[in-house]
Amino acid sequence: MKLIKKSDLKEEKELVLNLIHIQEGSGEFLIEGGKSNKDRPIQVFYHRPKNYGAHSKILMVIPGAGRNADSYRDAWIEESEKYSLLILSPLYQESEYGFEDYHLCGLIKGSNLKNSIDYVEGTNIAKLDEEKVNFKFNPNSDEWIFNDFDRIFDLAVKALNSKQIKYDIFGHSAGGHILHRLALFQKSSKTNIILASNASFYTLPSFDYRFPFGLKDSSIDREALKNAFRRKLVVFLGELDNENETGGTLLRSKSADQQGFHRLARGNFFFKHAKEMAAAFDFEFNWQIKTIPGVGHNHQLMGDAAGKYLYENN
Repeated sequence: MKLIKKSDLKEEKELVLNLIHIQEGSGEFLIEGGKSNKDRPIQVFYHRPKNYGAHSKILMVIPGAGRNADSYRDAWIEESEKYSLLILSPLYQESEYGFEDYHLCGLIKGSNLKNSIDYVEGTNIAKLDEEKVNFKFNPNSDEWIFNDFDRIFDLAVKALNSKQIKYDIFGHSAGGHILHRLALFQKSSKTNIILASNASFYTLPSFDYRFPFGLKDSSIDREALKNAFRRKLVVFLGELDNENETGGTLLRSKSADQQGFHRLARGNFFFKHAKEMAAAFDFEFNWQIKTIPGVGHNHQLMGDAAGKYLYENN
């Protein structure tokens, strides 16, 4: 067995790579990265409720830019116990999974993003110079982050002899970036309901805009878009994640600002555009939108609302 001890692992624990024991309560395990990222391990934080059983549902929680999977896991402990829900939250270390690999899911390569973004001092705004930025779309789906989620689910199912064949997934902020792109790009997934919460900007389901703001020059065609619209994606927004919100990082650029000037506006624009595209192509459309009153860019409060949305009446 291979032992891993890294100072940048949360809690700095010595973990055995690919040794998965999911005991009652909170804990973590370590797995290797995907097919093209085996040397970049993923630490998975979990909570197994006291009343867990083989038919208990499974929820994966994707952290924001802080990569604080332990905090995201902790925010769901109450719901885990209340709804007999297994929580799995993967940690992608920023030192090994940068913005291109995390927010943009490994869908681009060879970028100069770091040299194309300026951070406005004293604000949460990052300005992107779209005329300066260069990258190539990465068509190798083995390198996309989405593949890890089914793999983590399968490993947990095997470790616990679970009867579940699908899982729900919630992501806030950077997690919202990842999950709406999962709905668009991943051809096959064991996800059930996908809650993409409070993303800073969106990849529009449109062939008129270049990736990452649209699908132009990407691997998506009309048939793939048809499949994406069949998914159970929920655009999950905070009512107060508006022009007054200073939490998180907000990208500003020509294309991003065409979606709106704050996250609430951009989420509504994304959903409206998607609904119009589905109608134009006469595609089945299973996406929904939900705005949570009185909540801004807060993963814990959005998570509380997500728990009620997913499980209160089930």
